[in-house]
Amino acid sequence: MSSAEETTTMPAAVAATVAAAKPTQPPAAAQDAVLVVSEELPKDAIKIKGYDFNKGLDYSALLASYLTTGFQASAFGRAVLEVNRMRAWRLSDEPVKEDEDEDLVSLEARKAVKCKIFLGYTSNMVSSGIRETIRFLAQHKMVDVIVTTTGGIEEDFIKCMADTYLGDFARDGAALRKRGINRTGNLLVPNKNYCLFEEWLTPILDEMLEEQTTKGTIWTPSSMIRLMGKAINNPDSIYYWCYKNDIPVFCPAITDGSIGDIIYFHSYRNPGLIMDIAGDIRNINSESVFAKKTGMIILGGGLVKHHICNANLMRNGADFAVYVNTGQEFDGSDSGARPDEAKSWGKIRIDAEPVKVYADASLVFPILVAETFAKDFVPEEPQAPKEE
Repeated sequence: MSSAEETTTMPAAVAATVAAAKPTQPPAAAQDAVLVVSEELPKDAIKIKGYDFNKGLDYSALLASYLTTGFQASAFGRAVLEVNRMRAWRLSDEPVKEDEDEDLVSLEARKAVKCKIFLGYTSNMVSSGIRETIRFLAQHKMVDVIVTTTGGIEEDFIKCMADTYLGDFARDGAALRKRGINRTGNLLVPNKNYCLFEEWLTPILDEMLEEQTTKGTIWTPSSMIRLMGKAINNPDSIYYWCYKNDIPVFCPAITDGSIGDIIYFHSYRNPGLIMDIAGDIRNINSESVFAKKTGMIILGGGLVKHHICNANLMRNGADFAVYVNTGQEFDGSDSGARPDEAKSWGKIRIDAEPVKVYADASLVFPILVAETFAKDFVPEEPQAPKEE
């Protein structure tokens, strides 16, 4: 036997002793930690399964599969269900109360009462192509109340006069400033667009001041927006259709943007115009207080989110709610707050099932509308030209 073998070979008696000392089972504590016994999940628990492209490309089925995909795809699927619930609700779903209004007792009258849907969005939604999705909803009176920022108002009218272009998030701001081009994210807006807007809006402000002086008209932001929607007379405009369909549009920060700049310049050229924001807080709160059921669809955060939620506080909370934004709650902002926080304030009913989708609304909102409002929409057949 070589010297190497002598140093590595264990006597048989010693080897048997060592083998007997080795445990034949893993430690019980480790097994208990890893092999925890599961409780059975409810029979109606949703099973995770994605879309099978072997079945061919069916966009409706693909979007329907989001509910069972997990993560934010499932949040989107739940948002579809929530929006469809608010769209489907009728007063006839509820029992008749003892103190019900006489004109709301009959079944037919109750079937005619729908959930009042509040739509809110930040200005960047109108700067982007989401404007056309919002216009579709207003055009066909699919929402009842709109709340947005000043940019969400003026960008719609400006697009009736001039175009916005695709740029890049990395475009140099100083270089763009020298060229008179404004950047909104990866969108480019020539400054001449705002000059055109000033030329259009200034005579409207003159008209408002004249009516205030001669007739005693008290203008609110919503009545100003309605007048602008009438004046633009362009079916591409969101607010043209809000005017046509009598959809109130609230903008509590009406001076925070180009409209405010023009009102500032106008106050020197033709001073005296007064804007009544107190009138609009009563108007929007009344939209909520006297509604039988309310739903909120809010894209983004900030002022529009809080303004809609606070109006719904006046009725002890909205019955349905969908948020779409990228805000996080760790900084305590209302923009990032989850729907559950709104429940604590009485802005969403405690028995509601609200949904927040953590996503860029420019990705999510068109497909949310596709799976809800537009799902059963039937476009009008184009009319044949009349013969001469």
